[in-house]
Amino acid sequence: MNKLNHIQLLMDSTIQAIQSIVPMNITINPFSLMNEPYNQQEIGVLIGLVGDIKGRIIIDSVESTFSELASNMFGMPLEGEMLNSFIGEFGNMLVGNICTHIGAQSINIDITPPTVIVGNTKLYGFESAYTLPVIIDAVGELAIFITIDENE
Repeated sequence: MNKLNHIQLLMDSTIQAIQSIVPMNITINPFSLMNEPYNQQEIGVLIGLVGDIKGRIIIDSVESTFSELASNMFGMPLEGEMLNSFIGEFGNMLVGNICTHIGAQSINIDITPPTVIVGNTKLYGFESAYTLPVIIDAVGELAIFITIDENE
């Protein structure tokens, strides 16, 4: 499978995953290609992809969006360390679900533990990446940023 097929599979799987784990109405805008650096807004989670597809997925937003998402999913707003923990677990749920969809295509893929990234950050080290904007009704916006290693 070539890189373009991997990109399409990742996008399709990401859309299916976000629709299955977020219990609110969502709007998914078309993905776009971008070059480095990627400017993270405020807080996000990075999870690596290993196996037949190698790369990274970053789920990026602001604290208030993640807190409102936690409130809608679990019945209570979170802040501080509990919010950071939720963000890491939300990343695990989303990317784990993505890998489940991809694995159904007989592709071997796994994830690394989540790394929560706090603060305005510029990310380098990739030639190209794809951003999938997601709007969650009454919650806010998420940017799902996906890179695939160029040796793919």
